Amino acid sequence: MPLATEGQGPVPAVRALASQIHPVFMLPPVAASLFGGLYGSSFSVRLAALHAVAVFCALYTAHVKDGYVDFYERGEDEAHPLTERGCRVALALSTAGFVAATVALALLVNLPAALLTLPGWLIGFHHAPQLDMHPLTATAGYPSGIALALLGGYYVQTTALTATMLALAAVFLVVLSGIKVIDDATDYDYDRSIGKRTVAVVLGPARARRVAYGLMLAGMVAVVAAALTLPGIPPSGGLAAVAFLGVALLARDAGPELATKLLIRGSYVFLAVLVAAVWLGPL
Repeated sequence: MPLATEGQGPVPAVRALASQIHPVFMLPPVAASLFGGLYGSSFSVRLAALHAVAVFCALYTAHVKDGYVDFYERGEDEAHPLTERGCRVALALSTAGFVAATVALALLVNLPAALLTLPGWLIGFHHAPQLDMHPLTATAGYPSGIALALLGGYYVQTTALTATMLALAAVFLVVLSGIKVIDDATDYDYDRSIGKRTVAVVLGPARARRVAYGLMLAGMVAVVAAALTLPGIPPSGGLAAVAFLGVALLARDAGPELATKLLIRGSYVFLAVLVAAVWLGPL
């Protein structure tokens, strides 16, 4: 039985498997993992690569499972590049990759490093059809994965967690939860029809948008406060908030789909400015 819905043989199969790699949503967690590692006093490329691979495999699992549920169980999508068998093979491959990378972290670092990595896969695998039906877990699932990637990337280099890293993880969780609320609003009509209780469905699109921007603003205020009070974040780190707020203002009057694209890219800028601030040191 073929893996791809269009064509047989290795080339269509590889193309179908590769279709589940979504750079826009995969880059931030992998970047957060690397950022966490760079934040440590020392940096092992091998450990950083292992953790990044684990994060990537967890995200790939989430995308394959979500696509399978949306097409083969909910009938939400009009087409899917992977057959049902293809989805199962893809899940097996990504899970095997995740297990291999996580076991390697347990052996090369310690067991807590593996345990801190494991929730990323659990969130990804259970996002659909379990976690995406409740407003809290539907909103915070992806942001939680990024926060865990940040903490895990730092921990595998240092075998410790600091107040600074916990504060940064909390900021990412809050800010990205705001973006996720906007993203979920793009599927408001369909989600409402199947009983999926996103924040937009529960509160209505207008109120959900206010909640989303409130979360993002709270995160930016927290970044500035952290840059002024916590060690390890130079005052120039506050510029990350300025950069993100500029993008948020552009997205304020856009529709949910365009706003999501702008805000996701704004999160790239946010992370890049934080990384630059840490590398350059206090101004």
